[in-house]
Amino acid sequence: MKIYIGNDHTAVEMKEKICKYLKDNNYDVVDLGTNTSQAVDYPDFGTDVARKVVEDNALGIVICGSGIGISIAANKIKYARAALCHEDKAAEMARKHNNANILALGARVIAIEKAIDIVKTFLTTSFEADRHVKRVKKLDNL
Repeated sequence: MKIYIGNDHTAVEMKEKICKYLKDNNYDVVDLGTNTSQAVDYPDFGTDVARKVVEDNALGIVICGSGIGISIAANKIKYARAALCHEDKAAEMARKHNNANILALGARVIAIEKAIDIVKTFLTTSFEADRHVKRVKKLDNL
């Protein structure tokens, strides 16, 4: 499975550890950066990931300091459904009920180990279509 990942300067270390986990577990990782602590603008990375996720029907991970700004940016792209998650249960529900295709994380809000647990949950949970399809279609058509 292809995973696009992007981050701002606050999240380089978290992104690197998540990429290692993903590669160690045979995910096809496309790192869209940044790879430096030099200040960058998170909207650029959030939208880059979202465009690729939508274009390739893939999944993505976006990370900034709080996860808020980069998730807002990602959600500006039509058909991107980025969910900011601080807990495993939120990641599970984002996939099951909202068919989220992008996980947003906050590098200044959660520990790296917790972030990896959330990534695991997000990537191993499937969409429960049933009654949720209609709602996700409404989201996509906003």
